Amino acid sequence: MSVLAAALLGVIQALTEFLPVSSTAHLLVFGELLGHSLADARFRAFTDIIQMGTTLAVIAYFRAEILGLLVAGLGSIRRLRPLETPESRLGWLLVVGTVPAAVAGKLLEHRIEALGNAVIAFSLVAWAMLLVAAERLARHERRVADAGLRDAVLVGVGQALALVPGTSRSGSTITTAMLLGFKREDAARFSFLLSVPITLGAGLYKLRKVAPALSGAPDWAVATAVGTAVSFALGMVVIAWLLRWMRTRTTYLFVAWRIAAAAAIAVLLWKGVLPA
Repeated sequence: MSVLAAALLGVIQALTEFLPVSSTAHLLVFGELLGHSLADARFRAFTDIIQMGTTLAVIAYFRAEILGLLVAGLGSIRRLRPLETPESRLGWLLVVGTVPAAVAGKLLEHRIEALGNAVIAFSLVAWAMLLVAAERLARHERRVADAGLRDAVLVGVGQALALVPGTSRSGSTITTAMLLGFKREDAARFSFLLSVPITLGAGLYKLRKVAPALSGAPDWAVATAVGTAVSFALGMVVIAWLLRWMRTRTTYLFVAWRIAAAAAIAVLLWKGVLPA
């Protein structure tokens, strides 16, 4: 893979990881259009590793908040009072919300990897419709501080559903949180914080598995480093932009984006450019 292609895919990863439009769908489709087969272990390794860049962007952007949650959570363990402060309570709710995706990812890893572009197109449209429903039905009143155990479990299930390519992790969690009555900005903030444990854990797990695929291919190793760096740097910008957008605007822009992406994939499938 060329450095230019790697940088382009890093940009795509950063733009689509946090926007509710599915980074996996865009990465895989653009990768195939650039001539990289999903069956190539090096390309799979590349897509898995550059997602660590956007995870690190979340950690860097929310570093003060995440550090506060960690300190409060560890302190609550020492005192055997896990719900003693709002910070420790939220920290443990994020742990609970991580469990569904962690379990589903482990059990269904190989089946998920076998899903193709037709599933991606369907998922893009299905979750676009759910996002519309969330916009129309949600109260948009609750804040992250109001989250409870039920919210953590249900948003965690939404995160687990995002294992299906084309769903979008941010899309499914933001949609679920909005349906539970959260304000758009708070739904996005909860989604970002919830992403840290699962994406960091999954990234490190996949890194251990796929590293051998890059060890004998220095050009791919360089491309992966470039793509990861680009996704990290641009990811910081996208997080700030999305939080500002969600403060005053709806998510209908992303609904339109998802439907347009699904239509484009459908045309490419019909023309035989992409495999089903």
